[in-house]
Amino acid sequence: MQKMCPHAELACGLSIFLKLCYNKGNMISFLKGKISQKDGNFLVLDVGRVGFKLYCSQNTLQELGPEGKTITVFTYLHVRDDILDLYGFANLEEKALFEALISVSSVGPRSAINIMGVAQTNALVAAINTGNSDLISKASGVGCKTAQRISLELKGKLNISAKQSSKTLNLLEQDVDLEETLVSLGYAKSDAKKAISKIDPKITNFNARLKDALKGGNKKVLGE
Repeated sequence: MQKMCPHAELACGLSIFLKLCYNKGNMISFLKGKISQKDGNFLVLDVGRVGFKLYCSQNTLQELGPEGKTITVFTYLHVRDDILDLYGFANLEEKALFEALISVSSVGPRSAINIMGVAQTNALVAAINTGNSDLISKASGVGCKTAQRISLELKGKLNISAKQSSKTLNLLEQDVDLEETLVSLGYAKSDAKKAISKIDPKITNFNARLKDALKGGNKKVLGE
């Protein structure tokens, strides 16, 4: 009997694996490997010399760390017709929120990922539980009606810890606008998030927070 070469054996194994995934649904719980590439909305994870492409929110990408780092990523496999996409999460709370979001009518995986890029998980859960749809509607591709539907259908149903004061929620909403301002000034989204994360938490005024973010990011507003 002729022995199968390693590459052919690997390809055969992957083919069987993907067919099982397609037939059985979401059976990949997590992956552990090294980040070989990061881009705008995804990363490639090297797991035993096999590269898995995982779509992630901006917050998740930032939390998982730089290229070359070995990480564990919790996953969700989206199967539809000929689509087989993997979505990655830094923790189980993120994954739980994602699964709750896509359970809402007209909210697909990409929309859910965009929503999760607006703010941290606990802030989004708090916003949903308080009926604050404004924060959700700031996500790309998510209109006011969809945001309201999410708040209405998921309010009080999310079993995720999310204790946030109204002051903190207002600050988080403000930071979404702040991020948009920084992007309009030439920041990449990831750099804008980093600059905002370094702002002195005692500063609550929008203009003061913008000034502190620009100072931390070594950027200057045109005309200054």
